[in-house]
Amino acid sequence: MKIVAIIQARMGSTRLPGKILKEVNNRPLLSYQLERLNTSEYINQIVIATTIKKQDYIIEKFCNDKKIPVYRGSESDVLARYYEAALEFKADIIVRITSDCPIIDPKVVDRTIKYFVEHEYDYVSNTIDRTYPRGMDTEVFSFKALEKAHLESFLNRDREHVTAYFYSNPQKFKIGSVKNELNFCKYRWTVDTVEDFELIKLIIEKLYKENPHFTMNEAISLMEQNPNWYKINEHIEQKKI
Repeated sequence: MKIVAIIQARMGSTRLPGKILKEVNNRPLLSYQLERLNTSEYINQIVIATTIKKQDYIIEKFCNDKKIPVYRGSESDVLARYYEAALEFKADIIVRITSDCPIIDPKVVDRTIKYFVEHEYDYVSNTIDRTYPRGMDTEVFSFKALEKAHLESFLNRDREHVTAYFYSNPQKFKIGSVKNELNFCKYRWTVDTVEDFELIKLIIEKLYKENPHFTMNEAISLMEQNPNWYKINEHIEQKKI
């Protein structure tokens, strides 16, 4: 069973354009995410799925320079982009991760994959009942389930958000939820605004030099040691589906 992590990425963010290639310590955020995911015990291949828009050529160039597999597809029909990428790279199991989560913990990712592999689910996520910090978001699903969603869904919401068709149709899919032992969902470590970037920059600058593979729990400890950091982006609201 080939497990492929497909990371959706584009330059055209509405709130913070070019966010995934913004730099901390002279390195783009996307490179931190890739470095971390490369230590996963379960992922066999990582693929960047970007768009065919001209502005996203820079993402393709970044991938080619780093020898990272890349697929270019529709900007708005992200479900089709995922399906086509999974088909091209012969994925049996897809791990969906978004490129705005630069400090995602591979142990969190692996826990979600392991839960999927050990049970007969079509779709498993650690975001259904949110207990992890935003930015640890991991979704795992079978190619068969992805193909079903691709062929059956027609709502713009389902095409844009890839997995919305799964959790909107629990009668069609066997769905599993992964939860953390303690609830840390108040923390926001995804990058969608200037404030988000400011916080992530602080975390990386502090933890990376001590341990490039710092964990979620180490980042939580850092936040608890610096409670004022939480205020940097606590007012930011996640875009609604």
